[in-house]
Amino acid sequence: MKIATFNVNGVNGRIDLLLRWLAEAEPNVVCLQELKSTDERFPEKAIEKAGYGAIWQGQKSWNGVAILARGTAPIETRRGLLGDVDDLQSRYIEAAVNGVLIGCLYAPNGNPAPGPKFDYKLSWLKRFETHAKQLKKLDLPIVLAGDFNIIPTDRDCYNPERWRGDALFRDEVKASFARLGRAGWTDALRQLYPDEEIYTFWDYLRNAWGRNAGLRLDHLLLSPLLTGRLLSAGVDRHVRGWAHASDHAPTWVEIADEP
Repeated sequence: MKIATFNVNGVNGRIDLLLRWLAEAEPNVVCLQELKSTDERFPEKAIEKAGYGAIWQGQKSWNGVAILARGTAPIETRRGLLGDVDDLQSRYIEAAVNGVLIGCLYAPNGNPAPGPKFDYKLSWLKRFETHAKQLKKLDLPIVLAGDFNIIPTDRDCYNPERWRGDALFRDEVKASFARLGRAGWTDALRQLYPDEEIYTFWDYLRNAWGRNAGLRLDHLLLSPLLTGRLLSAGVDRHVRGWAHASDHAPTWVEIADEP
């Protein structure tokens, strides 16, 4: 099973790019972030025509998450995180697909930090950690995939000093990501490529793509039952170079049917 995550940065404005990538990469499951679409405007028919069933949680102009499954319909198990009844932002959706539980997330950016937006980010990450802890108790094959808006370590950005103090790179958010690892969630790309330069995001400003001035923000975390089934992982970085591209590139793992 090939499972991918892709911050599409506007699903309707980039539907042609999304469909082109789906036809090329043929992932079995796709987690999408930053739909920037209401539920009513989600391009269900175009995605269905490409061979994918979908569930989604939209939000006008901002946020939004979706899970696509090739040749089948994802079975929704959750939307949103517990712990804050006033949080109406569309940032988490979860579904079962072919025996694997898929959690799709779009964590808050948190800038400027410190400040209310950063406080919200920390609160959201705390709630996500709590949910991840509960999921792990289920002892199921699970993938948590999405735009975490976290640069985990210095080797995950082109210029660490440039990002000191940014909400993506502050110690508090790096600690949250590290706690997930200590709790038994495996960072798939780093499991296979512990020392390589890997980026998933290149800003539109300052010719970041041309200079390869990237960040690794998009992650796929595997539960213990899936770690031994990890075959390969990568970033379809060439998609970032397509016309009218998102500032993120699709990131993916391949999982064996058996350990």
